[in-house]
Amino acid sequence: MGYKYFYKYPFIVKFMVKKYIGGQALLGGVMMKGREFVAAVVENDKKYSYYIKRIKPLPNIFEIPFIRGFIHLIEMMIIGLKTLIWSGNQQLEEDEQESMSNSHIFFLILTSFIFAIGLFVILPLFLTKIFISDGSLLFNLIDGLIRVIIFILYIVIIGKMDDISEVYKYHGAEHKTVNCYEANKKLTVKNVKSFSTVHPRCGTTFIFIVLIISILLFSVIKSNDWFVQFAIRVLFIPLIAGISFEILRFTANHCNNFFIKIIMKPGLMLQSLTTKEPEDDKIKVAILAINKVIELEKKYKIN
Repeated sequence: MGYKYFYKYPFIVKFMVKKYIGGQALLGGVMMKGREFVAAVVENDKKYSYYIKRIKPLPNIFEIPFIRGFIHLIEMMIIGLKTLIWSGNQQLEEDEQESMSNSHIFFLILTSFIFAIGLFVILPLFLTKIFISDGSLLFNLIDGLIRVIIFILYIVIIGKMDDISEVYKYHGAEHKTVNCYEANKKLTVKNVKSFSTVHPRCGTTFIFIVLIISILLFSVIKSNDWFVQFAIRVLFIPLIAGISFEILRFTANHCNNFFIKIIMKPGLMLQSLTTKEPEDDKIKVAILAINKVIELEKKYKIN
């Protein structure tokens, strides 16, 4: 079906602000997040487990453009990791399940951040130094290109793992369900199946935008000192995330514009690596999760 099907619905993103719901694929399930509620559903042996949590809205100061991007990124990392750990526990026997304290969550986020810095900052810099030693425009372009290649190879390689392949199917189910919801269609398995596995606000597209913005930004900052190059790439992460977030919002809200479609195309095509066509049972899980968010936000009159 591909990303072209998405564009048959020019009104999909029209309701993005009014009916804000996003999501994430989990181990054996799907998490959906509204304005104030998070609901995750996991299927195990034909039984459904629910994770429900109300979250406090961020202060208005954190909604300032170019600041909110990094803040929302951190928030989603925390929520995503908590629900991911919960979903993993649901696959275990009750006596094997482990609870995670906030300090453990922080440690895992810190470990993930360090791993990402090593893989997507230090490694590209090291490989680029093999070919070019100065901090020229060409150096930054090659560094950025290597970073993109590493990212693509990473998602392709982990996608070969059976568990991650299943997660990619839940990712597809999450996108299809959100697309159906934003198109104001009834949330049935039949209706959801007709929608695309591609969504303009996907985290995969966000990361791709981050990679492109980092290439452009670092290209105008020249330094031959390796430590300075490394420090700049780390310290500029909040700024790059902020810019990328605004670009993602803008393109998602104007996805029917011809030129915006062209700009969005690489990021949308990249989603074909992180999503797969889901079976009906996975779509049902995604529908249960989004319906729970809708039910709770309607009950508490959250607009």
